[in-house]
Amino acid sequence: MSARVLSRRFGRLHLHASPRRAVASVRGRSCQSDIGGEQEKQEADNEEGAQWLRPAGEYTLLYNPSAYCRPTVRKSGRQGDAESPQLSLVPAPRQMSNIYSISSSRHLSISKNTLLDLAFGRDEGAKDKAATPPPSQDVPSDVQVDPRAFQLCRSEYRSFTHDLSSRPPALPAKEASLILHKVTMLKGSMTPTDITHFLCTLGTLPAQQTLSIRGDSRFYMLLRYSVESLQSFTNTQLLDVLRALVLIDLSPSHSMLELYEVEFANRAAGLEFHQLLLAADLWRCLGRTVTRYLDRLYDCLSAHYGQIGPPELVELVYLIGEGRKFPAPLVQPLEFLLVRHLDRLLPEEVGVVCLGLFKAQSGLSVGAVRRLVDQALALVGQMSDFALVNVMKLLRFSHLDHLAWLEAMGTEIPRRAPGMGVQGLMHVVLACGALHYHNDRILLAVARRVSDIAPHCRSKDACKMLWAFGTLGVRQKQCPDMYSALTEVLRQREAEFQRYPEHLLTALLGLAFAGQFPQDLLSRALSPDFVKRASASQQLELRKDLFTLDGTVGLELPQWTGPRLSRAVKEEVTRLLWDFAQEDVCRKPEVLEAEVVLRELLGGEQFVRKHMILPHTRSIDLEVRLDPRGQPLPVVSEESLNVDLTHATDKSWEQGHSGVTLTDDLLAQLTNTRKRPEQAPSPPPPLLRNIVVEGEREGVFSIGVDLTDGLLGSMTKPRCHQTSPTRRSERTTTRIAVQVSNRNHHCYRSQQLLGFHALKRRQLTLAGYHVVELAHWEWFPLLRRSRAEKLAYLHCKIFGSQKD
Repeated sequence: MSARVLSRRFGRLHLHASPRRAVASVRGRSCQSDIGGEQEKQEADNEEGAQWLRPAGEYTLLYNPSAYCRPTVRKSGRQGDAESPQLSLVPAPRQMSNIYSISSSRHLSISKNTLLDLAFGRDEGAKDKAATPPPSQDVPSDVQVDPRAFQLCRSEYRSFTHDLSSRPPALPAKEASLILHKVTMLKGSMTPTDITHFLCTLGTLPAQQTLSIRGDSRFYMLLRYSVESLQSFTNTQLLDVLRALVLIDLSPSHSMLELYEVEFANRAAGLEFHQLLLAADLWRCLGRTVTRYLDRLYDCLSAHYGQIGPPELVELVYLIGEGRKFPAPLVQPLEFLLVRHLDRLLPEEVGVVCLGLFKAQSGLSVGAVRRLVDQALALVGQMSDFALVNVMKLLRFSHLDHLAWLEAMGTEIPRRAPGMGVQGLMHVVLACGALHYHNDRILLAVARRVSDIAPHCRSKDACKMLWAFGTLGVRQKQCPDMYSALTEVLRQREAEFQRYPEHLLTALLGLAFAGQFPQDLLSRALSPDFVKRASASQQLELRKDLFTLDGTVGLELPQWTGPRLSRAVKEEVTRLLWDFAQEDVCRKPEVLEAEVVLRELLGGEQFVRKHMILPHTRSIDLEVRLDPRGQPLPVVSEESLNVDLTHATDKSWEQGHSGVTLTDDLLAQLTNTRKRPEQAPSPPPPLLRNIVVEGEREGVFSIGVDLTDGLLGSMTKPRCHQTSPTRRSERTTTRIAVQVSNRNHHCYRSQQLLGFHALKRRQLTLAGYHVVELAHWEWFPLLRRSRAEKLAYLHCKIFGSQKD
């Protein structure tokens, strides 16, 4: 087909050409004679190079004169289907980034209050660099790490990995020109040996000269002939060609590489084990995702388990991690090999194994992960910062509370933080936040370092750190510059929120936990355009975060005049949250038991209402109301109970119970305390100690006198506070929010509330509620105790709160 025919056939498409790269197919051998090399020389990058097509039975070259070609859109979502010989005319998309999105409960379990959810849809490599201004000159430079440094630990890695830091002796530029001239002279008469030699020689060019080679039409001619000779290459030659393409820095999106992947996948069963690993490592160096080849590699592993030593195991786990997929059939064999070789792993190898397991979301058992962290702890003094951070990542993913490791970080992080980079610091504090582990030595050391290098932060670095610091309750006075520095990063990276709206919402939630409310950023987040963009997200449910921010603004910024969510959005999200709560937290045994005992204590179900007092806090409470005399008031609507609330007053309360009133003296006797003469008429409630579950005694909190039937019945009658008429008139109706907490509401091994729950507690108080917490360390042991002890405990909680 001549160039004239091409022009006549495709000329009409010129006016409609896409601004993206377009390609057209041309018969391979006619291309070099009909189309010159001037257009290729004008291309600035190898992504503008030739694209390849393989119709049934033969190879053809795709040339891309972008002036008159329309791109073909790939319909299949899978890259390079092995069963179909047809390849897309559009280059394979670049590997998407693997961003760990913090979704303060974007997939929220209200019962577990899981404030962190990891979504592995994108790779961390893709960044909006255009939206990131360069840091000022007075800011210390960020620290760069080499994720492949572990391959330098042992000489054995040389036989099945490629060292990116080492290049062969440089080839003079005139030699490269001579080789390309030989390509035009030999053309189709080149043998596989010639092609291998030419490509390997070009791979020795200095890195700065490879750009001109990639734009040369003779180079693409050489690539075309290499594709035509694919099946004629020996295994060694095929690996040498792939290594040469790595050295030449060929674009990972070049569709010719798809044909190479097909060939490697077809040959996988015939490759030696080290050749299998080397090919996978070279693909990793190219930056191309080769799912099909990796699947074949995994299928072939069963025949090579005997050859897997410590270096092969580490490289394999590294490759699995970079592939973002841990095959289920490999979990048990690799776990066995890992435990077998664990004691022989070097510090950097332990770190890269943790990284691979983290990236691939491995299904290793908790025991295996704990043993891996034990080994890391034994080597922690010899580990690099990069390896140490990888262990923290694995702990975060596994939700493993390895206390010995975390305590060691209290020593290691303050020592290392001044020399660590932004991303390493972010992962350290994010792991602490995910594990609910509050350690001031770790957090403040990171905060001080972040204040100095904040300009190097991406928006996702800033948002994750703000979320973690806010979740763990780090106050601004502890690190005066950190919050302001990270908030300024958000303003500088505002353009990134167009692509990643979740970053802004996560950051603002973290700031709200800490009591920080930057009104310009809140206005941006609640603006109609941003709300529309965030609500349209298919991967994340961001409306809950918007709802929380909107409710927070309403309560904590009473003078707010900026945008708010529409009523329709708030009602829809409230309905979704309540539907989920009814299926989850409302059915929890500890909540059901508290509701039943409170109804019995107060006199009926109309006196206890289980609902979301503040819907934007995404959790339920048990609401109780007391009149100025300390008597219960009905709080459930007439429609829900089908009763006349006018009639359900003090009369029904008095008629439903009999027995003595639980006075101060009697309560003191039951709790084995004495009322001192100098004590006020309304003493503070007794301090409750933890209940020993194994005890069989029916006494109140295992102390004091045993409860008889008469005393038990009297505990269902409210206390009559001996207050003067003047004092009683000053009191008003008390609204009590009873919260049944669990350990996920507090920092690890601490009674300090996590950020989201501290926010809720603060806002309930602003809304006029007195908060009564049934702490898990008190209430959960009582679930196995007698009914009398539960009644006594709740009586002290509800009526004792009136003295606060």
